[in-house]
Amino acid sequence: MSCLMVERCGEISFDSPDQNAKCVRMLGDARVRGQTGVLSERRGSYPFIDFRLLNNTTLSGEIGTKKKVKRLLSFQRYFHASRLLRGIVPQASLYLLDEDYLGQARHMLSKVGMWDFDIFLFDRLTNGNSLVTLLCHLFNVHGLIHHFQLDMVTLHRFLVMVQEDYHSQNPYHNAVHAADVTQAMHCYLREPKLANFLTPSDIMLGLLAAAAHDVDHPGVNQPFLIKTKHHLASLYQNVSVLENHHWRSTIGMLRESRLLAHLPKEVTQDIEQQLGSLILATDINRQNEFLIRLKSHLDNQDLRLEDAQDRHFMLQIALKCADICNPCRLWDLSKQWSERVCEEFYRQGDLEQKFELEISPLCNQQKDTIPSIQIGFMTYIVEPLFERWAQFTGDTPLSENMLNHLRRNKAKWRSLLHKQHSSSRSNDHSGQVTGSQEQTLNEEDTP
Repeated sequence: MSCLMVERCGEISFDSPDQNAKCVRMLGDARVRGQTGVLSERRGSYPFIDFRLLNNTTLSGEIGTKKKVKRLLSFQRYFHASRLLRGIVPQASLYLLDEDYLGQARHMLSKVGMWDFDIFLFDRLTNGNSLVTLLCHLFNVHGLIHHFQLDMVTLHRFLVMVQEDYHSQNPYHNAVHAADVTQAMHCYLREPKLANFLTPSDIMLGLLAAAAHDVDHPGVNQPFLIKTKHHLASLYQNVSVLENHHWRSTIGMLRESRLLAHLPKEVTQDIEQQLGSLILATDINRQNEFLIRLKSHLDNQDLRLEDAQDRHFMLQIALKCADICNPCRLWDLSKQWSERVCEEFYRQGDLEQKFELEISPLCNQQKDTIPSIQIGFMTYIVEPLFERWAQFTGDTPLSENMLNHLRRNKAKWRSLLHKQHSSSRSNDHSGQVTGSQEQTLNEEDTP
């Protein structure tokens, strides 16, 4: 089947009318296949979500122009700061990063495979360039630059595009989250059960998918886009809306940067398709689908990692784990991520309330508290996946460490929830938790 789709400013056209439904079904497939390559979105086509824009899809040329100017002005400082990756010490102090910070960042990179890696500190040390710096380092460590004959300047250009297409206004879905997921993915790729079979292509796909899996995230979820009739929901017909957007945006940046232009066409097409399969796997609505399949493989002991399809499936599972690994981090890091994601939920809820829309689940700050949200998330989403991952890896030190953190963090959230309930009963009003908990909480919540 030929499925040629051209996307311009939110409009699409197909070879024939009856291909519409066929192509949309392909978007949700675990592996997307096609004769003419993968479809892409043009960078800058979709502005940051603002309710004023929901009913106005007219694109502003000013937005694209500002981003291009910012990218040009930013590129040299990214390239200069990244010299630490090659062990080159600048002759003069950088105007944005001094040598002390560069030295600390270099030291952190030497321990990038440690699970206690503090991505927040690393982001500060790199002056907000954690994703670019981390990816360049990992591409070098894994020998990908040499293996794929990548041009360093072109690689930087692509990574700058990816980093800048994350929205720093988002408390959670921003470039720091992408860097955190990428660092976790690096740790998982080193697990012996998986590492012994991975090819350079597998590793590059895993790192690229981790880095770009939430690119251009608007800071609201799929139900919000659907009920506000946003153009992305219409474009992808309410099927994995955000994940499809992340994937297509990534393909657009790959093509614009020409990072892989020197590779054979069939190789780049395969990379684009597999990137889509990986990023689409992060759709939380497909959680049970992947868990059931993983459980079946583990119970039947029929995973053959020599087989490219089985390796790809485990890369999907690894990315899913990396995407939701926050509850498995050290408490101080895990708590920061929990507060950030809930802040993003609450912002959406406030927006929905302001415009008299039904408040989405977990987005009501007066009812959905951070402890209850986290306990529910850990119980129903994180624990089942990471227990299966540990079964796959064979209870390695990393898997045991993650599960131990998960159990301890869950116990701490339960303790905070108990304190909240006790406080609300004694004060005759809900809201304030004593001690270090700074977030407004309410006892009438459910996981």
